[in-house]
Amino acid sequence: MQKHLLKKAGQLLHLMQAGGYKLTFAESCTGGLLSAAFTSCPGASDALSMGFVTYADSAKEQLLGVPSDMLFEYTAVSAPVAAAMARGAKARAQADLALAVTGWAGSSELAEDWPAGLVYIAAAWQEQVEVWRYQFPGGRQLVRQQAALAALQLGIKKLSEK
Repeated sequence: MQKHLLKKAGQLLHLMQAGGYKLTFAESCTGGLLSAAFTSCPGASDALSMGFVTYADSAKEQLLGVPSDMLFEYTAVSAPVAAAMARGAKARAQADLALAVTGWAGSSELAEDWPAGLVYIAAAWQEQVEVWRYQFPGGRQLVRQQAALAALQLGIKKLSEK
């Protein structure tokens, strides 16, 4: 899995460099794994100046501007919060592309509608924000790795669509 993460990170970096774009990440359940994969690539500083690890709801509010009432109404593991995280990160980092990941990577289910492995990934690109919902199998580490890989793939997809 690590090999795939690094390969996708390198592909995204290449696209960012080719377009002269700036990138940022807003991570919750991945806890910095996405940023770590990207910064493992030589030249990452060409595209990435900052990222946000906002594991707690209070960090999502303070660092990304996610409204507390949104977190209360939808919970952190939701499409609206993923979108707000991406918008907030993009604005604060003055980036062209923001990728946000929030989910439940735990090994047990909290509720029927919030199973372990449920992840939302948002991409804020140009004036649009899109959110994708995933249900990843496996334990905590595998869910985190799959979420980081999916976020990188979505970044590549967004830049390839332009």
